[in-house]
Amino acid sequence: MPDDPTTLALVLAIVALGAALQGAAGFGMALIAAPPLMILAPELIPGPLIASGVVLTGAVALRDRAAIDFSGLRYSLLGRALGTALAALFLAVSSAQAFDLAFGLFVLTGVGLSAAGIQLRLSPLSAGLAGLLSGLMGTISAIGGPPMALLYQHSGLDRLRATLSGYFVLGVGFSLLALAAVGRFGWSEFKLSLLLSPAMAVGFLLSILLQNRLPERAIRPIILILSLLSGVWVIYRAA
Repeated sequence: MPDDPTTLALVLAIVALGAALQGAAGFGMALIAAPPLMILAPELIPGPLIASGVVLTGAVALRDRAAIDFSGLRYSLLGRALGTALAALFLAVSSAQAFDLAFGLFVLTGVGLSAAGIQLRLSPLSAGLAGLLSGLMGTISAIGGPPMALLYQHSGLDRLRATLSGYFVLGVGFSLLALAAVGRFGWSEFKLSLLLSPAMAVGFLLSILLQNRLPERAIRPIILILSLLSGVWVIYRAA
């Protein structure tokens, strides 16, 4: 973690803000938090941010468990396993610059998918493909929400938020195992994830206040604009 107290406070505030928006809207924590963390504290990407996110997604899944779509969840998790394996192969052979460029491109891909408004029919095939893309993006960049959010965007906010949270609680294990296999998640990364966990918990508590006060139409532009600016900066720095 950063030694400078100001930078550390900023990192924790960014994580709490991202967690609050995801707890209210169903996704967006990594879109908000991962790009600036890549600049301020790159050691937190992807493993520690993915692992600490279990605190948030577990709490949301428990709170909204009645709305989880378990039928679609099983197919998306199968896709997640395959996407995670492909991501592990990339991480095993990529250079630092290639990782940074891939990270930035996945940020922009996430923004594009979230803004596209494409209507997908929920089916075993679409759930599996969304899970595959989510696993690939999420393992490399910690940003795995947009493909799943795209799939469930017309299912109602409660169902979207609950199903995505359940998906991440169960699917994050695939990503962490893959990262561990290629030497990118060990004891030091686990300790960093513990340090981020309180900020996730604070974000969840804030999301309870935001849930019925901040309109969904206001949340999405905030997430997309901040993510777009950060993603462009990461690519510019890596190029």
